[in-house]
Parts: sequence; structure tokens; C-alpha cells
Amino acid sequence: MYMSNIPLAKLLACVSVLGGVLAAPTEPDVKIPSLRDITLDQLRAGLDNSCFKSTDLITAYMQRIEEVGGQVNAVTEINPDALQIAQALDEERAQKTLRGPLHGIPILLKNNIATKDKMNNTAGSTLLLGATAPEDSTVAKRLREAGAIILGKSNLSQWANFRGNNLPNGWSAHGGQTIAAYHDRQDPSGSSSGSAVATDLGLAFAAVGTETTGSILDPSQRSGIVGIKPTVGLTSRHLVIPISENLDTVGPMARSVRDAAHLLQVLAGRDDKDKYTLSAPASVPDYAAACRPEAMQGARIGVPNNVLDVLSRFDGAGLDAEVAAYKKALEEMKTAGATIVPVEFAKANELASFPDNDLLQGADFIVNLATYLNQLNPDSSDLRNITQVRERTQKTPAEEFPKFDTAVWDSLMRPEQFNNTDPRFKAQRDGLLEIAGPGCLLGALDQNNLTAVVLPTAMAPFWAAPIGTPVVTVPMGQLPDDTKIEKLTGDLVKRGPGVPFGLSFLGRHWSEADLIGLAFAFEQATKVRQQLRPLVTPKRELSDVVQTCPALKA
Repeated sequence: MYMSNIPLAKLLACVSVLGGVLAAPTEPDVKIPSLRDITLDQLRAGLDNSCFKSTDLITAYMQRIEEVGGQVNAVTEINPDALQIAQALDEERAQKTLRGPLHGIPILLKNNIATKDKMNNTAGSTLLLGATAPEDSTVAKRLREAGAIILGKSNLSQWANFRGNNLPNGWSAHGGQTIAAYHDRQDPSGSSSGSAVATDLGLAFAAVGTETTGSILDPSQRSGIVGIKPTVGLTSRHLVIPISENLDTVGPMARSVRDAAHLLQVLAGRDDKDKYTLSAPASVPDYAAACRPEAMQGARIGVPNNVLDVLSRFDGAGLDAEVAAYKKALEEMKTAGATIVPVEFAKANELASFPDNDLLQGADFIVNLATYLNQLNPDSSDLRNITQVRERTQKTPAEEFPKFDTAVWDSLMRPEQFNNTDPRFKAQRDGLLEIAGPGCLLGALDQNNLTAVVLPTAMAPFWAAPIGTPVVTVPMGQLPDDTKIEKLTGDLVKRGPGVPFGLSFLGRHWSEADLIGLAFAFEQATKVRQQLRPLVTPKRELSDVVQTCPALKA
């Protein structure tokens, strides 16, 4: 158990941490940072020194969620027991007993991560309203044990973007349309859309998302935050509504690398209920300790120039600003002590044109979704497989079919589709792993003795997803004022003036600590997020809830 008993002599440290500048002894109070900017260290200092309580945090976050709820639709529902849980954790703190760094800290969970409480877990579908899980998901259980408060559920692209071809990013029948904060009608990207927007705007300390191919990384970059896509198997997927057991992973989304590292520390670890985690290292590294400003020194950073060419066929000139900022970032890394190594992904073209990707994801989904549905309490849901979900979706007006189609599910009904118990699955997946691993990312890392590969985040998920390797994205810049507006389904703006973009560090399996160190060093050297100014900003602050802060008086 983590214990904390901060002596009176350290109260001045609270003044410095929370205010940024040491207050004069005669000043009664010190300004508390905005909840859009506040860090875990600052929250802990305020809580440990009785500047405010977890109940105050919950009140402030709930008011912020209500204030901008209709503008961004980032939060699907608030935990009705959040204040009661916060009060119990405040009482524990008063007894000088803390469960860990996240004690009393409010977190949001993506609405496909099950909790055994009064909240729903729907993947954004009205069909799962009221469906109850037999227990907490493993990641929810870990958070509770660490003292975190599950404040609520964040909106997402329905079924984690695995339903149709024309659903807008961030839209779900349960939660509505999530909108990011840097441009009118900004596409939040998907599928952890609400988690990203809520984290960016300070609607909670941080959030937990899930990724199959880009669903943490892409929303994080478009909201100017940090996202960590862990190695598949580092975090448990037990009672997380799935797409693919071979690709899905659960990870943290926060406003700083250090805060994301603290959250990953709690999420990571083996779980007998997810066999993939049994391949993870027996002990979890200290991810926060990896956050060293000098981490870039001596690192060998790979730059796969041919990848820029391969992916230009998908985005064309749309990536020009990101690529320009990327080249500047490489120079900044060199200045920080890294060696930049030009490399190639030998089979980049083969991976980009691999013909059976959809078949393989569908093969997992058919089996994995049925497994999840059959774990639900039988008296709370009668859905048991994708055939039933598809049929019910097409007949339920709230699901907005046929306006939003079910094309992905329709393809699962084709004769050539098989499930992941079919011998064809292993043969085709083995072929994919050979191309994506030794032929691309892993081959480049090993052959050139690299610490990591770096890419603009818009280009990064594709190379790591097939082999289940980790990626960390950090803010790298914003699109310039002369950016041509590019729209997507739902009249959402994919690219336009002010839209943020990120830089991603890609590595080997279980190399999260190395990637976190590099990302932290880049973040501290550039401080890009501090320059981002959203169009939507909640006005309610913790300082409005807490009128005075006696513990900060000298």
C-alpha cells in the first residue's frame, strides 16, 4: 500500500507546484491551475495538503461536463456514485492512507470498457443499454484498487468504428456526435473520440481508450494530447467489447507524457482472464521513472523515408504540414542528442496492399464479440452473436439505419468469410506477421539497432497494429491558417486551420518505457500543447468550487 504523510515543511512545495511561482508569505491564496492544464503532481499536492478534496474535484468536473456537454458530446454518462466514492477516498486520505498516486483522481472510461455499477457499457449502441456485466473489467478493477474514481463513460465511434462504411468518427446512437475543440465541426477521429476530447478540455484528469488500428493514437493527436497504444497483452481486455483479440489493446490518454505513464502503470499487468497478458513481462517497469529529459541522448531514431511515399497515396498533399513539422522535429531530436538513422521498411508496399486484412479482423470479431455477449448477465440481454446484433440494429430506429449502414457486418455474411478457428486464419495471419514484422517495423528496428522509429501520427498506426507493438503519440503542431478545409462524413472537418497533429514513437514489443522516455524528452523540449488554444473552453474551474485554500498560506 502506498503511504503518504507530508510534513508541514513541505507545504511551500505545494505553493510552488500549484502556482508555478512561490507566493509571498502575506498572500492568502495561490492560484490553482485550470483543470485543462493541471497535472497529476499538482492534483496530488493539492489533495495531500488539504487545498481541496476529491469531492471538490468531482463537483468541478461534473460542472465542466455539463457546461460543454451539448457542444462536444464527449461524455456519455456520469457515474451516479462518483461523489460517494470520492467522499470515501477523502476519508481514507484523512487517515493518512493512500492507495497510490491515483488515489481520489477522477478518470473517464471509454464506453466499451465494462463496469459493474450503475453505468452502461454499450459500445455506443442503444441495443446494449441495460446489459450488465458479471463483474468489473480488469482495467476498471485495477483503477478502483489504485484509488482512482471512475467518473463516467466517454463517447466513442459506435462499435469502435466496426459497423459500417459511412458512420462519422465519434458518432454513436447512445452518445450522439462527438466534436473536437479546435475547429468548427472538427472531426475528433476515432474511435476513442470522447476520451480524447474530454481529456483535452479537462473534463477529467485523464481517460482510458482502446485501440485496434489508430483508435487511441488518432483521436489523441487531433485533440492535442498524449496517447499510449500499449503492446497487445500489456493491458487486459477482459470484459472490454472487442474487435480483434490479436489487435485490441487498452491504453491511457492524458495531457502529458508523465501523467499517461502513471495511468499506464495501473492499467498494465498480467491477467488470467486474458491469455495474451501471460506473455507480458512478469514485472511492470516504472513508467513514470522513464520520464527523463535526457532520454533522447544516445538514442538511435529510425526515419523510414519510403513510408512517407507509400502513405502519400492515402492522403496526398493533405499531410504536407505534418511532414514539414516532422522534419523539424527530427532536427530537434538531433539537438537533444539522438542519432537520426535513415531506414526503409522493405515490404512497405506489400503491407499497404495486403489483401486479407478485413477477413482477418472479421474472423476475430465473429468469435470475440460472441464471447463478450455470452458473458453478460443473461437476464439483461438476449443478444448472443453478430447476426443478432446486425438484425436488431437494422430494425431499431435509434440506430439510424440505413442512413448509417452496416456494411462491415454485411461483409461478415459473405461465403468467403471464416472465423479465427478456421485453418485459413492462421495461415493468412502468419503471412501478415512476416510482412509487417521482419518486413517492416521490426526488421528496421533490429537491422539498424534502433531505439525507436518516428513518424507523423497520421502515418503511424498502420505499421504497428498488425504485429501488436506499442506507439506513443505527443503533440507536434497545428495546421496553419491557410490549410484547405477537408471534410468527411457528417460534414466533419478532418483538416483545417488550427487542427492539431502529433508525432509518434514506435518500438518493439514491451518497449513502452523506452518510448515514454523519448516522448517525454520531446514533449519537454518543444512544449507544443502549451501553444494549443481550443475554440471550446469550459469556464468552470476548481477555483470556483474551492473558494479558499488555507493550506497554501505561508
